[in-house]
Amino acid sequence: MERRTKITALAAALLLSAGAAGSAGAAGSAAGEPRVAAEATAPKKAAVRETAVKEAAVKEAAALTGTARLYRPGHDIGFTFDAHLAVKDRMNPAAATGTFRLRHVFPDGSSGWARARVDCLITGGKVAVVTGVVEESDRWPRGRRVGITVHDTGRHDRLGYSWATQDPQRADVPLCTSSAPFEKVDGRTGDFRVVPWQPVHE
Repeated sequence: MERRTKITALAAALLLSAGAAGSAGAAGSAAGEPRVAAEATAPKKAAVRETAVKEAAVKEAAALTGTARLYRPGHDIGFTFDAHLAVKDRMNPAAATGTFRLRHVFPDGSSGWARARVDCLITGGKVAVVTGVVEESDRWPRGRRVGITVHDTGRHDRLGYSWATQDPQRADVPLCTSSAPFEKVDGRTGDFRVVPWQPVHE
């Protein structure tokens, strides 16, 4: 009788142990489910982001866009760019299309403005050089080519222009030619964005 009691007690203990282990396993599984789900979702999110970046890259071979004013006390100088190089024209920066505009209000209240048709765009990393032929202006002759350089550094971009050293009243600049970006952009007014050019080397 004593032996039977011991066996019964041992069987009950084993059943209780098994039940506790099963409960712990179930709880552990339930607690781990969110982490497992998150771990499974992370690669998917990364893949989606990577796909989006690749899709954006194949839409155009290079670009310069955005609007901002320069930081020059007493002056109000604004530039707007909408310049693009299509993928099909990747190896021909002179096939770029778009426009750029500028307006300069001087401390004495006088002003000047111009709109140019883009005829060349080349970018490298965060730097873009664009040239365009003046189509409308109250200061420059129509048909003159001018150039602008932009360094895209966030909201503190820099900008330079060919007429810092060459008078557009007298001569054109060559395609995709400008000066170093020596002017600072007022970061409170906007920024410029550069899509880097990726030439194909055969």
